[in-house]
Amino acid sequence: MSLVDGQKIDPAHEERKSKIKKAALKVFAHHGLTGTKMSMIAAEAGISQGLTYRYFQSKDVLFTELVQEAVEEAHTTIKNIHSYSSTPIDQMRVLTRRMLEENHKNYFLILQQANISPNVPNDVTILLKQYSTRNIINELIPLFVKGQQIGQFCEGDPYELLYLFFSVITGLMLQDIPSSSLNNPHSVELIMKILQ
Repeated sequence: MSLVDGQKIDPAHEERKSKIKKAALKVFAHHGLTGTKMSMIAAEAGISQGLTYRYFQSKDVLFTELVQEAVEEAHTTIKNIHSYSSTPIDQMRVLTRRMLEENHKNYFLILQQANISPNVPNDVTILLKQYSTRNIINELIPLFVKGQQIGQFCEGDPYELLYLFFSVITGLMLQDIPSSSLNNPHSVELIMKILQ
């Protein structure tokens, strides 16, 4: 056991908590807040429902924690896009691949579910204001304009083109196509053609 803030941390405890969160991410991504029951999360995690409640007092608490992680992951990915590669088109290509990875896909889908689910916890509503499509697109516009200036991206309104790009990716994710079918060089290049 290690110490964090003067308290003992049990590795087995953290492992179970992580397992529950991973299962919950998958279930919430596909069923939303309203369509998910703690029993579904427990079944996906392969543990008892009672044990699930020892780690999270309610599905709302668990959902809120996962939305928080998803928002942080999205902001980190966008913020670090410039370190992935040197050219705007390569940076967008890497971003596309990352969005289509299974774990990132589920984070993205849980944010979509949070946006369309009625009666989400108040903390989730606050988090979603930070992660609006408009904010994400606005963060990418300078990169896109640079790509347009050097001929890597097609002409046109950057916001409109990026909105179309993200709409296609969202549509693909909602089709529940396995990530391995989408996250390959050929599929990524087809998606990138929207911007070229």
